[in-house]
Amino acid sequence: MNMDFSRANDLMKNLNKEDFPGDVEVMVFPPSILVQSVAGNASGGTRVGVQNFYVEEAGAFTGEIAIPQVKSVGGSVGLIGHSERRSLFGEDHSFLKAKVDAAIEHGFDFIFCCGEPLEVREAGEEFNYVKQQLEESLFHVSKEQMTGGVIAYEPVWAIGTGKTASSQQAEDMHAKIREWLNDKYDLETAMSVSILYGGSCKPENAKELFDCPNVDGGLIGGASLKADSFAAIVNAF
Repeated sequence: MNMDFSRANDLMKNLNKEDFPGDVEVMVFPPSILVQSVAGNASGGTRVGVQNFYVEEAGAFTGEIAIPQVKSVGGSVGLIGHSERRSLFGEDHSFLKAKVDAAIEHGFDFIFCCGEPLEVREAGEEFNYVKQQLEESLFHVSKEQMTGGVIAYEPVWAIGTGKTASSQQAEDMHAKIREWLNDKYDLETAMSVSILYGGSCKPENAKELFDCPNVDGGLIGGASLKADSFAAIVNAF
């Protein structure tokens, strides 16, 4: 919940000045109320998405936003299961599964977020926890529907806690996610899925993270609010 109309569009215009590598896909996720204006200012192949959407196509769901509405204003991708949606707004496994199904039904690309809080990490249960998130809400889709998908791992325990996840810890979880994809589907499908790192990725550690074999990109938080830092992360890939 950052930036007003003018600041968000200034950020997009500044990003337009960057010469990003052609083989890197860039997406931005402004607040929903700003999607249309930001999408109108986006250039260079940058895609614009939403941080949240509802499972129904239309109806009496005051305050919610449907996928067709998102598409009508230039949004082409959505986040599902972000840690803040889970922890602050109570979005559980079954609701997130319904979001996945709604996105697939409407041909709407999505990034499925997963990750464990501090108490789970300290208990050594992080792999079981994240695997359950995937199994309960995502792994019901078919091989064809999973192919080319995007998963973002958020080490919730390292966001705003003063603790830092190492590149090895990121790689360990990403490798496990790839392994679970292989077990559920097959190696070809597992390798087609992009697994993004959603921890505290910034210009100073981006290259080290992206050099990890199973880290295919980043879901960037605070460092995305300034064009120069976000551009540096993109260019680090």
